[in-house]
Amino acid sequence: MRAELIATVDELRERGVTPGLGTILVGDDVASARYVALKHADCAEVGIASIHEHLPGDISQSDLEAVVRRFNEDPAVDAYLVQLPLPAHLDEERVLFAVDMDKDVDGLHPANLGRLVMGAPGPLPCTPAGIVELLAAYGVPVEGRHAVVIGRGLTIGRPLALLLALRRPGCNAAVTVVHTGVADIGSYVRQADVVIAAAGVAGLVSASMVKPGAAVVGAGVSWEGRKLLSDVDEDVAKIAGYITPRIGGVGPMTRAMLLRNAVAAASRRARPATGDR
Repeated sequence: MRAELIATVDELRERGVTPGLGTILVGDDVASARYVALKHADCAEVGIASIHEHLPGDISQSDLEAVVRRFNEDPAVDAYLVQLPLPAHLDEERVLFAVDMDKDVDGLHPANLGRLVMGAPGPLPCTPAGIVELLAAYGVPVEGRHAVVIGRGLTIGRPLALLLALRRPGCNAAVTVVHTGVADIGSYVRQADVVIAAAGVAGLVSASMVKPGAAVVGAGVSWEGRKLLSDVDEDVAKIAGYITPRIGGVGPMTRAMLLRNAVAAASRRARPATGDR
């Protein structure tokens, strides 16, 4: 995917358009800062310009929204994100609403989530889109199969369930959504041809819960000290037909889809107006 994006970015540059990805980081959360740094390293690799704003953790709601408006109006920023989570005193929903929906690189603006519900074109949430691309790349059968999504969060579980159910290539599945409030998650997981764990609970999916030969995607993680733990127990690899690695599976796909959304936004800017054709 990155090789394809490099070629597209080169074509855009020849047309006088340099794709620009913006990030807004509030406070000094170590994990968030590391993730933003990885995004900018990815941008450098494929030729996308990086525009970054690091704001103090005690910034006011109005001052943060002023920065969001500035990014909305900056022609050098084709797409951008406000890194979540925000400090507790800030209203994340208000901030997401303030982002220009056409510059929403995460696909989490309410209007873009509405496009997903309708099956209309628009930027897709990066982790769900990356999971669908990953399954397709390895020829995992999804269409007409039973997929169980564990987790109902805004960034993965909810949009992924919608995406997998759409009548589109690599999707069109029967989808069941469960979460940590369900008494017997295993009874649902055992029926699944495809399992996506996105609850953020270490070792939630055990080998005894998985149907032999099923495809298992570990999209949820948690930390134990400095150790990164997957929602999927390591023993699941003995049962599954396909399984993502604990590190290096879904994360790089998420970042690749973020780059794809940014380049797609730049491509829209590069298109001539209808009257010029």
